[in-house]
Amino acid sequence: MSKDSKVQAAYGAEQIQVLEGLEPVRKRPGMYIGSTGSKGLHHLVYEVVDNAVDEALAGHCDQITILLCEDGSASVSDNGRGIPTDLHPRTGKSALETVLTVLHAGGKFGSGGYKVSGGLHGVGISVVNALSEWVEVTVRRQQQVHFQRFERGASIGSLKSENLSKSDKNLTGTTVCFKPDDQIFTDGISFEYGILSSRLRELAYLNGGVRIVFRDERKQSNDSSQTPYEEVYFYEGGIKEYVEYMTKAKDSLHPEIIYVNSEKDGVQVEAAMQWCVDAYSDSILGFANNIRTIDGGTHIEGLKTVLTRTLNSFAKKRGKRKDGDSNLAGENIREGLTAVLSVKVPDPEFEGQTKTKLGNTEVRGIVDSLVGTALSQYLEFNPGVIDLILEKAIQAFNAAEAARRARELVRRKSVLESSTLPGKLADCSSRDPSESEIYIVEGDSAGGSAKQGRDRKFQAILPLRGKILNIEKTDDAKMYKNTEIQSLITALGLGIKGEDFEVKNLRYHRVVIMTDADVDGAHIRTLLLTFFYRYQKDLVEGGYIYIACPPLYKVTRGKNHKYCYNESDMQKTLASFGEKANYTIQRFKGLGEMMPKQLWETTMDPTTRMMKRVEIEDALEADRIFTILMGDKVAPRREFIETHSVDLDLATLDI
Repeated sequence: MSKDSKVQAAYGAEQIQVLEGLEPVRKRPGMYIGSTGSKGLHHLVYEVVDNAVDEALAGHCDQITILLCEDGSASVSDNGRGIPTDLHPRTGKSALETVLTVLHAGGKFGSGGYKVSGGLHGVGISVVNALSEWVEVTVRRQQQVHFQRFERGASIGSLKSENLSKSDKNLTGTTVCFKPDDQIFTDGISFEYGILSSRLRELAYLNGGVRIVFRDERKQSNDSSQTPYEEVYFYEGGIKEYVEYMTKAKDSLHPEIIYVNSEKDGVQVEAAMQWCVDAYSDSILGFANNIRTIDGGTHIEGLKTVLTRTLNSFAKKRGKRKDGDSNLAGENIREGLTAVLSVKVPDPEFEGQTKTKLGNTEVRGIVDSLVGTALSQYLEFNPGVIDLILEKAIQAFNAAEAARRARELVRRKSVLESSTLPGKLADCSSRDPSESEIYIVEGDSAGGSAKQGRDRKFQAILPLRGKILNIEKTDDAKMYKNTEIQSLITALGLGIKGEDFEVKNLRYHRVVIMTDADVDGAHIRTLLLTFFYRYQKDLVEGGYIYIACPPLYKVTRGKNHKYCYNESDMQKTLASFGEKANYTIQRFKGLGEMMPKQLWETTMDPTTRMMKRVEIEDALEADRIFTILMGDKVAPRREFIETHSVDLDLATLDI
């Protein structure tokens, strides 16, 4: 018998591993929370908070409190009904223990516990239990308080119950306290306040009238008297206030936010919309049962369809478009629009566990119908508003026609023909985009060092002259006529704005922005990020954009030297030498001052370099910051700089 035959013969039933209870979660945590890094860690908090929000959606909760505790644990409390604690007929355990220890167990599968919910799979709280060192649950329900502890998914002892005191007998709700397991989250279990606060603020906007209290009780120093940092998110106006927050740094075309809140066939539709003067793109955030649908879905399709149809109808009624004129395109009508659309669906169909796209076909028609009726009624009674919106849309239509003619030049310079690549591009020899990278550098001096220091096989260099156009304040026609932007589009193979982005046309899968480590370099970097974010956001969302991290200093002591990437790094290096040490410090004012070998060693060599991948953690905040930093309004930008200049090095500020 051959060796292969012996191996095959040994593979039988005893080799089939059966994982019971919560073992699958601990064995393959990424399947349930995406990753065991920072995203997965914070996802644990979201799962518990979402349960509390579901109580609010059901009308039983109006306050949620989240604490980051000093021992590294997190606590989420609500004043809802409390998780049931009576005996479950199928498991023989309490309903509380069943929910915590059995996958796909919960009140969200059509048994009447919840009308709408974001948690479809019933794995939320049990996954938190499986991936935590310990979990403690306290339930106040029916004038009793119940408590149970779990460790790494297993219950410790039985459910303990006692009567509430007379003063507390009417209190209800659930408190879940948990500490993530450092055996699972090996990169660390420290929660980031900023990441959590962004999602909690969003939930408060989406659930107007629900008060969310977020407190950080961790000590930031050795000062024992330090007061815990606390924020309260409470928005009576709900998503109307959300749109106000998003458009704060813009000039609105009409002061009143257009608002829709209606229900049909059990589906609740809430939308808030406002057009702004100083914007050349739209910003539409979609949510289904409080879950942000970053990949859109039928609800967004319904909104876009009804906007296009309704405004074209009004354009003809108001004499803005004559018979024979082309209809205004959807992108013309949506130019400058900021909108939040939130739908609550009893039986939502999402694409996968990530829930980034809504698939319910019936929702498209419901959104179309409800928004169409409310929008038409509003515009009939506000003719001044519709005239302003149509005027902007017609301007966008005319600009689009001019841009179409201008971008034909870009089409003719298609990257499919190698002869049309920019002359200043030093291309790499590889034609495999997955292994190729391009460095976008500032000026010929830095470009010269980069060209000499690079690995020609897989590294391309594109020098740009000066600062590119600020896309935030430029229409498409001007953009396509700009020489530097033409070079970017043709060199990278980006295609035309508004058309589907296809990865197969991207010539490099790592697009690296490499600018000087000073304020001017940071400005150029921000201009480039604005271009990529506004022109072809898919490039950013796909993880293709990187930022190079060149050193600021070279510290030499004897025959040894060390590169330092910021002031703090240099001070630590000097402190390690001692007081009487002899050393020299070289400050790099720009990349052009570095020798090609130095640039390779510090910034371009894949084995030693540091690079930051640009990711969009919060679409709302990214949109807001780009508007503040690159928009027309000076006051919000000055306020931002004054607020953050104390604790931020603006030369290293990344969006």
